[in-house]
Amino acid sequence: MPAPPDRSRNSTARLTDSMRRRRFVQAAAASLFVPLTSPLFARGEGILAVRVWPAKEYTRVTLELEAPLKTAHQIVKNPERLVVDLDGVELNAKLRDIISKINPNDPYIAGVRVGQYKPGVARMVIDLKAEIEPQVFALKPVGEYGHRLVLDLYPLNAVDPLLALLDKKPVAAEPEDRIAAIAAEANRELGKMEKPKAPEVKPAEIAKAETPPEPRGKPQVARLVTIALDPGHGGEDPGAVGRSGTYEKTVVLAIAKRLKAKIDAEPNMRSMLTRDSDFFVPLHVRVQKARRVEADLMVSIHADAFTTPRARGSSVFALSERGATSAAARWLEKKENDADLIGGVNVTNTKDKALASVLLDLSTTAQITDSLKLGKAVLSELGGMNTLHKESVEQANFAVLRAPDIPSILIETAFISNPEEERKLADDAHQEKFANAIMKGIRAYFAKNPPLAKSRLAQLPAMRERG
Repeated sequence: MPAPPDRSRNSTARLTDSMRRRRFVQAAAASLFVPLTSPLFARGEGILAVRVWPAKEYTRVTLELEAPLKTAHQIVKNPERLVVDLDGVELNAKLRDIISKINPNDPYIAGVRVGQYKPGVARMVIDLKAEIEPQVFALKPVGEYGHRLVLDLYPLNAVDPLLALLDKKPVAAEPEDRIAAIAAEANRELGKMEKPKAPEVKPAEIAKAETPPEPRGKPQVARLVTIALDPGHGGEDPGAVGRSGTYEKTVVLAIAKRLKAKIDAEPNMRSMLTRDSDFFVPLHVRVQKARRVEADLMVSIHADAFTTPRARGSSVFALSERGATSAAARWLEKKENDADLIGGVNVTNTKDKALASVLLDLSTTAQITDSLKLGKAVLSELGGMNTLHKESVEQANFAVLRAPDIPSILIETAFISNPEEERKLADDAHQEKFANAIMKGIRAYFAKNPPLAKSRLAQLPAMRERG
């Protein structure tokens, strides 16, 4: 007679098989899902930093991320606000931090609200002070930055650098007398150089004479000279950073503002800044601004850095169509031209791409010749207050110098990577010395190369005064 089946053993076997099947299903199910902490998802912990760069021209909001993410945005009316949905992001303290970063004086942002719109989607609502045209785009990792989501908030009516320039320069009550005074000043400077023999003047005509005798063979200046000042870097792009933490973008803006004050104090000069605060300006837009105001000169101000702290001294560069004049110039050329990658340019903006292409392709021999003259005059003055890294003006293919019709130079005031020069760059007194030297160089250039007449821009101040 066969033995009865062992039910307890069969029961145990069935239980074991069931547990195995359950574990297999659980493992299979787990393999179908990527953990929420995976780099493929930029959840709250994937947000590395939030930065806001307010400026009159536009405000930039940057989210730095561990990985790229999908977004959707829309403008909502009454009241004006920009709504941005961040897919794959959970609300956390890092995202909430944007609320505290809004400056009350921001021209375009009144405030920011963040919340969990739905599971896996965070919503950011930017309350606006005016109508805007937003540009939202992503940037790939570069330098010390990870993935970035950029929101550029531009006003519907863009800031016109020409009108801004005219608003800042006071206009004399009697423009014709003012123009005569400008001409007299310029002619006196020219007279000091040539010292021509004065023609005979009848006694009856002496009382009517308002200006010194006209030097022969030299053009006369009877208009305002416009100079574009370009403080390098800004915003997302800090430029070079010294060992003590000094930012290039900060010191060059300070020097540029000091130089602007000196230029604007001249009776026959005025200046404009390509940026007047801490925000990023693409390289081709800097050139565009200078051309918009029909600048007579463009001076781009920087603070150099090198791989060794021993490098020191001031340098001046002009444009080159044939490549850099030295290995160091070639290295610097690449570093400065990479500013657009660091600062973050919206490459999907086809209008900007087309403009950049035109400016990159255009240059003239005359522009380079005049740039070298300007560079030589400025370098000579810098040599009187600081060590020179190179005794002559160097040349490289800097994007910011590619205005085809404006003599343009790039000044490396000093090496911020050199601890001693870093201290000088951060010192008010030395900033003033740099500004004075550049101003003297500009004066020396115009003394030998008076600007030619310009039909429209030269007349604008008087036209505005006449109404």
